[in-house]
Amino acid sequence: MSGTEDVLVLDKPGSHRLESRAIAEPGPGDARVRVHASGICGSDRELYQGNRPEGYVRYPVTPGHEWSGTVEAVGAGVPAALVGRKVVGEGFRNCQVCDRCHAGDTTLCTAGYEETGFTRPGAMADTLTLPGRLLHPLSDDADLGAAALLEPAACIAAAALKARAQPGERVAVVGTGTLGMIAVQFLAAVSPARLLVVGTRPDREQLSLDFGATDFRTRDQLSDQLSGYDVVIETAGSASAARSSASLLRRGGRLVLTGIPAAGADGLDPTDLVVRQIEVQTVFGAPPAAWSHAVRVFDAGLLTLRPLITHELPLTDFASAIELVGSGDPAVGKVLLRPQGLD
Repeated sequence: MSGTEDVLVLDKPGSHRLESRAIAEPGPGDARVRVHASGICGSDRELYQGNRPEGYVRYPVTPGHEWSGTVEAVGAGVPAALVGRKVVGEGFRNCQVCDRCHAGDTTLCTAGYEETGFTRPGAMADTLTLPGRLLHPLSDDADLGAAALLEPAACIAAAALKARAQPGERVAVVGTGTLGMIAVQFLAAVSPARLLVVGTRPDREQLSLDFGATDFRTRDQLSDQLSGYDVVIETAGSASAARSSASLLRRGGRLVLTGIPAAGADGLDPTDLVVRQIEVQTVFGAPPAAWSHAVRVFDAGLLTLRPLITHELPLTDFASAIELVGSGDPAVGKVLLRPQGLD
């Protein structure tokens, strides 16, 4: 296929441009995807502002690690049957040969960090080329707009798998953003005795209840009496949220942290963790098993993502989209960029 495509490029923090490039044919092992939508999250704001940790970005870069699309071409060694399929794809470019990759922990690849949209070209472009082995096909009738949220859903799937919540347990989610609302759905699916949601946005109460929560509290409504939970998944990304999450747990409870606070923040009290024998796990990205789990749940109609999307803008409105995400406006949920324009 010949022709050109539009590609968003961040040359450096605060400096972006839209350029036209020739569409390249995928090489051996690669697939080219026609991008339907690309989501914007806090990590993309970090790219734009220049405060993403060193080693986790390489400028110039095309952002876009949350995306969905349709395969339009494949290189040698990639099944031709993928052409025309709706897909999402893993972001971590693991080596496949180190001990961590062989164990399935591809986000811990010892060859070093490489990820779509941060150190490799991302999906804020008309097309995205990536290794075909990273693709996860969707059902033919999948909502591609909603599917653009499957990257954060896969991260939460990883957290849910680590949390090991059982039917009848008392579980909680701290954080009411996109990750938090997805976490509510994964935990509700195991039939807990109680599912508490804690956040700073009272406007998220009804949505939390719709997704299966049994109780909602804002952070200032927490008290020492509100504790005894078996599992807490933290999604807010602040040190105070991590501390609040730990305070909710019973002795021997299980805590999974998915948010990333600012470096050097005061966090959990190690004495408290040891004395109460709290099990702490963390998530940074999603391995293949979590991606498969998220896609399976989504295709089965058990994961509702469309209500989390509040804005869809063309790729040319990148600056406006970044401002929306950082506005603090409670009316702003997930913002999608549509490279092909709005239908």
